[in-house]
Parts: sequence; structure tokens; C-alpha cells
Amino acid sequence: ITFALLSLPHSHSQKNSFIMDETKQQLELTQEQIMEFKEAFCLFDKDGDGCITADELATVIRSLDQNPTEQELRDMINEIDSDGNGTIEFSEFLNLMGSKIQETDADEELKEAFKVFDKDQNGYISASELRHVMINLGEKLTDEEVDQMIKEADLDGDGQVNYDEFVRMMMTSG
Repeated sequence: ITFALLSLPHSHSQKNSFIMDETKQQLELTQEQIMEFKEAFCLFDKDGDGCITADELATVIRSLDQNPTEQELRDMINEIDSDGNGTIEFSEFLNLMGSKIQETDADEELKEAFKVFDKDQNGYISASELRHVMINLGEKLTDEEVDQMIKEADLDGDGQVNYDEFVRMMMTSG
């Protein structure tokens, strides 16, 4: 994106529409989500100049009964501020919110996957449940192989895999 921005005319609105197009493609947000994020952005952007400054961010955060230090505010802005100008434009805000949505989607997918394995819905995947799913997936595993899979994922040593262990296993095997 950075190289493409350098070659564009430096008109502010053209740059933002370019970033917006890129953002929409990357995150696949709905129009409704983008409108909701625009409303939220405008709540932060008190003077309506299209940028959120550290002071504006501080005002909103303090209204939520939080009291961040100047350094914490700078860190928050730097984390989001992809062009390094010290403020947050809407496109940067949209990138942040879109990535939060993707994290939520990934969490939901993991929960659904866990449910597939956890046949009796007791919050644990046993060796027999794992074996059953693997057979349904066409994987013919020996008892030893199933036990080994459980052992590798089973961090607390109780002989089963709970949700946290499942998430850790899925994240490291990816």
C-alpha cells in the first residue's frame, strides 16, 4: 500500500478513498458496518477535521472512566497510526475495527470447531471423541496415535483437551 500511495496525487480525499477501497477489499466489511464505524469515529473526532488526535482520544477514554497516561495515549495512537502523522484518520480506524471483527470471527470458528469434537458438550474432548471425529474425516488412526494427539494438546495432564488447550493447539499447528 505504501508504494501505491506515493505514486498517487497527494489530494487528501483521493488518498483516503484509495485506502478505503483497499480496506474494504481486505476486510470485506458491510456498508452497515462501515457506517457504524463512521458514526463511532465522529464521536471521537470532536472538531470534525477527519482526524482523531491524542487529546480527542483522551476525552473519549476518560468518559469511559479510564485515565490513561500521556505515554499510554501515544502508544494507542502509534499502534493504529499507519502513516505516522500522529493522528488517526478514518481509514486507519476502519483497519483497526475490521481486524477486531476478524478476531471475533476466528474465535467463533474455533468455538464451532471445538463443538464438533466435543460430542457430549461437556467442555472436554476425550480420546474417544477425537477418534470418532477423525474416523468421520476419513483418518484411520491407531489408539496410540489418538492418545499421542491428546497428550500433545493436554497441557494440564487430565487426559482430555479443554477449550483453552484446543485453541492453543489450533494456533500453534496453523
